[in-house]
Amino acid sequence: MLRNRSLLAMALAMTLALPASVRAEGDATKGRQIAIDHCSRRHVIPDVNPYGGIGSTPSFRLLAKRGDYLERFQSFYARPPHPVFVQVPDVPPPTDNPASIATFEITPQQVEDIIAYAEKVRAAE
Repeated sequence: MLRNRSLLAMALAMTLALPASVRAEGDATKGRQIAIDHCSRRHVIPDVNPYGGIGSTPSFRLLAKRGDYLERFQSFYARPPHPVFVQVPDVPPPTDNPASIATFEITPQQVEDIIAYAEKVRAAE
């Protein structure tokens, strides 16, 4: 638990330390595809899997509508349960235990792409 909080604090500090003009611009189309490929197994993605996801997991639409959506999407990979199966280059996993589902690696640019897609979802409502 402490390691997860440390990862989250580190991710937030790294992300929030960058001014918006320094952060990469995201590509919403690429972000949507990343969401379909990796996030739809747990989250409902608008116009993709309306009856999919896990009941206790918030949909992308719900997450995008939250007041703190940007912070959440910027640091999602450090928020439980993501650190177990989302790997970020140069960031060690929080545990040596095997993940219960397939893992994948995500780059900072891909995080920006997911954010661009979340902003598109947010604007559509």
